[in-house]
Amino acid sequence: MGGDESPGQTEHLAKRLARLQLAQIVHGHRAIILFEGWEGSGRRTALRRLASLWDPCHFAVHCEDGDDRGRHWLARYWQSLPSAGTTALFHRSWCRHLADQRALGAIDDKAWARRCDEVNEFEAQQRDHGTLIVKLFFDVSVGVHADRLAERAADPWRRLLKASDAAPTRAALEATWAELLQATDTRWAPWTRIDGNDGKAAPEHALGVIAEALEKTVPMEPPVAEPALAGLQVA
Repeated sequence: MGGDESPGQTEHLAKRLARLQLAQIVHGHRAIILFEGWEGSGRRTALRRLASLWDPCHFAVHCEDGDDRGRHWLARYWQSLPSAGTTALFHRSWCRHLADQRALGAIDDKAWARRCDEVNEFEAQQRDHGTLIVKLFFDVSVGVHADRLAERAADPWRRLLKASDAAPTRAALEATWAELLQATDTRWAPWTRIDGNDGKAAPEHALGVIAEALEKTVPMEPPVAEPALAGLQVA
């Protein structure tokens, strides 16, 4: 999808997503959507746009890592899995946590390989349970990325929202993310790259990918009404 979407196309996508969520709720389907990528790549914008279109009672947004001391590192995410008819939106997912830990040197090669396998097994379990998984990675060139971070740093409010100084830099994460994307790109939970260089087109592309994924898994016909309700008429 290019950067020349018309207002009509944008409105059609918005109505399409709203209808898909309604069908998801009625049929009791679950979904997990990961918004990963570089800071300033447009992933938060896409997340806000999706949230503005959906019923807030049927999705939850998860942005923090939490504390996993004394328990399995994926435990924090187990408790955030969606229930029937809902969607879990992750702005910071298990993949981001794993990439950060690797780039910071907190895990060795053996633990890294094991945890990549655990990610694939964890996601396979969700798919086996009937949960749709959409994984988006918002990519952006080094130059555009630097410009956006500089713009953010110049804003007296937005610069206070910067990542922790302990967080790994893009330079430290480049190779790690490349390896992680390859290791966790599976048939049941593939990655989709979103070109974040075009700030207007990126959210539309991401929402289009989400809509297409939902359309492949969520029935768009209402379920058959129960006999006791079939004869009721709206006053």
